[in-house]
Amino acid sequence: MVENGHRSTVRQLSYQPRDSSAGGVEVMSFARLRALNDGATQRADFYVIAIVDAGRGAVSIDFERYPLGPGAVVRIPPGAVHRWDNMVSVSGRLVLFVSTAPVTPVTRALAAPTDPPGVCELAAEAALVRAALDHLELELHAAGVGVRAEIPVLLLSAFLARLPVTAAAGAAAVGSLFNAFRRELEVNFRAHHDAGFYARILGYSPRTLSRAVQRATGRTAKAYIVERVLLEAKRMLTHDRFTAARCARELGFPDASGFSAFFRHGTGMPAGAWQQRAASTSPGSPEPTASPRCAPKRPRPANRPHDPRDVPARNAGRRAR
Repeated sequence: MVENGHRSTVRQLSYQPRDSSAGGVEVMSFARLRALNDGATQRADFYVIAIVDAGRGAVSIDFERYPLGPGAVVRIPPGAVHRWDNMVSVSGRLVLFVSTAPVTPVTRALAAPTDPPGVCELAAEAALVRAALDHLELELHAAGVGVRAEIPVLLLSAFLARLPVTAAAGAAAVGSLFNAFRRELEVNFRAHHDAGFYARILGYSPRTLSRAVQRATGRTAKAYIVERVLLEAKRMLTHDRFTAARCARELGFPDASGFSAFFRHGTGMPAGAWQQRAASTSPGSPEPTASPRCAPKRPRPANRPHDPRDVPARNAGRRAR
């Protein structure tokens, strides 16, 4: 496995608003994306929703590759490692926004960093989705002196509410406990892998928390936590080129052997083999092509993770626009 000091293959993107009066929302064209994008694998701290009007291409998101065509809707949450491919003929628009921009409970839940990424197709709602996007873009062009900053975020929420229903939107309707859990998980998953920890800080019993997570996702709280830790481990091994020992330190395992056992149990292969397979392809290359869908299939959940010690979170990488 590669040494700890290897430079990450992922470009870190930070949200830099073109207009502070827009409330953390921006609309850009695919033509603008092509002018800014050099084909690198990226990780952003903001949410991206893309609507494809014409042309064909592909997007790779966290080890899956999705074909794009007219009517495709792309969802990329903050933290997801992604890359745009073969986008020369693609036209359409992308909505960039920070997670706090949506103003309704359901649409704010949609913007949670743990919302699953994926691609689905517009159908009967296409005209209404595009009308909502047109209105949002019109107001963003009008934003400035004398324009109320809440108008763009209200229209963003209307646009998000018009999109095809996703697993996250359905989960948001189940109740607030699951949403609170995944917010806390995103903050603490590097140090705490125990469902009991999250139950305590949220003020519920572990059984109540697990029931809420199961209603929302079909998985127990323990399995949901394991899935999140495994995803970050895959990112570190593939894109950061971390060793098992480094992954153990960053993800709160007592030692490299504990992390390796966890990874092998969750994926069916050793961490070193995973990294070697990733290194044999181009940076950010995904696993087998995924079909467009509104609710992406989750990876097979693993069983019980190791009980980690508290460790500080990893420092943020280089940030660029």
